This record gives sequence, structure tokens and C-alpha cells, in this order.
Amino acid sequence: MTIRIGTRASQLALAQSKWVIDRVSAKYPGIRVDLVKIRTKGDRIIDRPLSTIDGKGLFVKEIEEALAKNEIDIAVHSLKDVPAELPDNLYIGIIPERDDPHDVMISKDNIALEDLPEGSCIGTSSLRRSAQLLHYRPDLKIVPLRGNLDTRIRKFDTTDIQAIVVAAAGLKRIGFKDRISQPLSFDLMLPAIGQGALGLELRRDDGETRDILSFLDHHETRLTAEAERSFLMELKGGCQVPVAGFARFKDRSLSLDGLVASLDGSTIFRDVVTGPPQEAGDLGRILAKKLLDEGASRILNDIYGSE
Repeated sequence: MTIRIGTRASQLALAQSKWVIDRVSAKYPGIRVDLVKIRTKGDRIIDRPLSTIDGKGLFVKEIEEALAKNEIDIAVHSLKDVPAELPDNLYIGIIPERDDPHDVMISKDNIALEDLPEGSCIGTSSLRRSAQLLHYRPDLKIVPLRGNLDTRIRKFDTTDIQAIVVAAAGLKRIGFKDRISQPLSFDLMLPAIGQGALGLELRRDDGETRDILSFLDHHETRLTAEAERSFLMELKGGCQVPVAGFARFKDRSLSLDGLVASLDGSTIFRDVVTGPPQEAGDLGRILAKKLLDEGASRILNDIYGSE
């Protein structure tokens, strides 16, 4: 039997796919696992911020098309790249245990965020990151920085940008953990929906592959991801809106922390809901409606109304 894994060709995407391959091969020595590299729209267009590019699923659409056409059997994604709404014939069948969900800063001379000189340039193309940075330090200058993770680090090393903010999990997966200057607390920088987790997308009619991969699924991570993604879906959020959310288990309950911010970071609506883990999806919808009622709807209307 052969299983074909579809993935982007970036260093991080390949490392994530190799993690899956190694575990499948170890458990099923008789199964051959092939890697299929697919270039996405987000990979092709690197001279513009993601928020200015039309369409959702900029890093997954072409991979999903290959999956739907039976050209691959599994799509391995960073879960934070996967839109809340999926094609009817596809679903996130497997979510392995989540890695570190924090954002981290890499800075010249390892200077902490609070100690950066006034007006320092920080590189990021994430509206979520830039809004929260500006909320904490309105004096900072945000420099758009696109490209794969290793490309962004190289740009940081070769330009006068004082710092960049990236995902901790990505750095660790490509062996760059030692580059971290400062982990950013959730109070300061709430992560993207699904950050730190992988999402293995499958065809709904392919139960055999789902059964083979079931050993990789992590129940607690799946429930936290369900809460976060239902929050995102209820907000109808995408790359154009600074939205963040993170769910975690506290005792026997599930706690979901979420926010919606204005583009300049001057206004942030943030709240927390807690409830039974089996109601993860409901918690996401409840929190979204709560923030919308508190005023986040004005931010969404302003952003989508200006498009």
C-alpha cells in the first residue's frame, strides 16, 4: 500500500510532513509513504501582504484540489493556515498533539520587546501580530515581511529590521529554537487560531486512510481546535481581520480566550468563556457572539466595508 502526502515545499512544511511520515512508517513498516510537493497561491505571491490578496486558503487551496482529485491521499497543513470553512468533500480528519502555541520575538542583540528603542522596526505580515504589537507599543513601526519562515529569518539577518515576530512551533520544527530572543506571553500576544497544531486533511469517503492515521489524533488538541475554529467561523474571519484565539484545558473545563482588534491596534475586544469540553464548538460560537455584541462587529464592518 502507498499513501501520498501533499504538502507545500517550504522547509517548515517539509519538516512537518516528515514528522508524519516517520511516525506512519514506524507503525506500519509495510506502507510506503510518498511526498508530493505542491506550490500554493500564497507561495507564488510574496511581494504583497496576505491581507491584500483575494481569496481564502492561500496556503491550502491547491493542495485541497489535489486531494479532491485523488492525486494525493493526505494533505498536511499548519492548522492556522486552514480556513474555518472547508470543501464539502474534505475534512480535518487528524489533529496531532499541539506543539508550543506561543509567538516569539527574534531581535538584534536579544533585546526584549519592552526595551526596544522608540520607533523600532518590527517585521511581520500578520495583521494579528501587528495589531497586538501596536496596542502594546504604538510607537513601533511595522515592516511588512513575507516569505517562508527561513526566508523571513534571512531577511531579518540581512536588513536593519530590529526584530521579527514568528511562531515558536515553526522555529522549533526547523531547528531554529536557539534564535528565540523572547517568548511572548498570551496576555501580550494571543496566538492565531490553531497555532502550533497540524491539521491532516482527508477525503470524507476515504475511511481506510483515516483508520490508518487515527493513532496520530490527539483528543484534547482536537477539542481545543474545535473551539478555536468555531470562534473563527462565527466571526467569518480571514487574513483581512486581526483575530486571535486560544483554548486550553483548566481542570475539567475548557477555557477559550479570543480577541478581535482594529488594524492599528488602538481598539481590542477580548474576552474568555469556559465550559464543558464536549461543548467546544458551542463555546467558540458563544465567545464570538459575545465579542460582536461588545463592539467587535464595528471593526469587522469597517474592515469588510472598506474592501
